Amino acid sequence: MAQDKIMEVRAIENGTVVDHIPADCLFKIIKILQLDKETHRITFGTNLESKRMGTKAIIKINDRYCQQEEINRIAIVAPMAVVNIIKDYKVTEKLKVVVPDQIEGFVRCANPKCITNNEPMQTAFKVIKGNDGEIALKCRYCEKITHQDQIEILK
Repeated sequence: MAQDKIMEVRAIENGTVVDHIPADCLFKIIKILQLDKETHRITFGTNLESKRMGTKAIIKINDRYCQQEEINRIAIVAPMAVVNIIKDYKVTEKLKVVVPDQIEGFVRCANPKCITNNEPMQTAFKVIKGNDGEIALKCRYCEKITHQDQIEILK
């Protein structure tokens, strides 16, 4: 069989496919989308070949369509990800993730002394977008900068 005809991950009939995820960000996205609580069938793969990225990860969620807010959360750790909406085994929509200007409640502040790490309150960050595509988060409360590789997902 020709090499380009081999599918590494099975197609889904209906649902959401998150593709072009950096391999090292797969489990952060699983946490962001709260897929550990999901009851629909989920398929994910990591360290898959990618001409564009070298290696990548992919997530396929049967019979669930991600909301735009969830998709934008993905952008914090994988700004190059693409979200495909699948209906009857066909891509009906390709959604680019959009890096939001601010985020609240799902990322931990990297400053252990920040009030959000010591009091029961929601985190809030201004998103700083670098020219190189890198993202950093500036805490609204303590002003600590959390770089993309330091981002820890809360829920």
